[in-house]
Amino acid sequence: MAWRWASASVIGTSHIQNGTRLQDACFVSTVGNGCLFAIVSDGAGSAQFGAYGAWLTCRFLSVRFRERMREDSDLPTDEELVNWIEELRNRISGIATRRESTPRQFAATLAAITVTPNEVLTLHVGDSAIVGRNNGKWEVLCWPENGEYASSTYFVTDYPEPRLNINRYQYEHDAFALFSDGVGDLALSQLEQSAHAPFFDPMFRPVDSALGEGRLVDLSAKLAAYLSGPSVCERTDDDKTLILISEI
Repeated sequence: MAWRWASASVIGTSHIQNGTRLQDACFVSTVGNGCLFAIVSDGAGSAQFGAYGAWLTCRFLSVRFRERMREDSDLPTDEELVNWIEELRNRISGIATRRESTPRQFAATLAAITVTPNEVLTLHVGDSAIVGRNNGKWEVLCWPENGEYASSTYFVTDYPEPRLNINRYQYEHDAFALFSDGVGDLALSQLEQSAHAPFFDPMFRPVDSALGEGRLVDLSAKLAAYLSGPSVCERTDDDKTLILISEI
């Protein structure tokens, strides 16, 4: 298995106006024997250290998956994954204590995927999303989850435990996209609760036809410019993170 991808994470216009930093974080890498790991995390805008919480979530899980896949080609069990999330929460709690803060001030969402030759595994907390392409059709693997109140969602730091969704799929997809909620209105049809093919099909054409493997630097720069452009910012003022992954 070999992969190529374009990825970008750009600050929203509302954050620029408020003088706050980019709250999103993301990471993509091949792990083990050509397996793939990708993650998007969105720090809560209301959390003082939300950006750090998002970065730590991406960093912690990417290291855990890389270590695990080097030792064992089998994907971790649900119990192992729950333990990893609890370990992450404990780490956040320790950092919060040292900063005389609370875990809620590090609140962040989570959308992660690991792909092996036989299986696709997703981890999901909150309002980011993951879609996959199967025989040219786009399928939602993780639908955004909103909280009890308007404009609210779920976070890794939620007490007493996070609303963690673990799903496993047979490997049938040749492309994946992960994105934070700032891209959701562009990429998803809320009425039909489906992926919006007119968004994804043209976005993936240059990725599918690109030469080489790994991160596509030029396409990633173009993707960042697109997400920062007026056609997108007129529709959403939030941070925007998008990862486009294609199998070679």
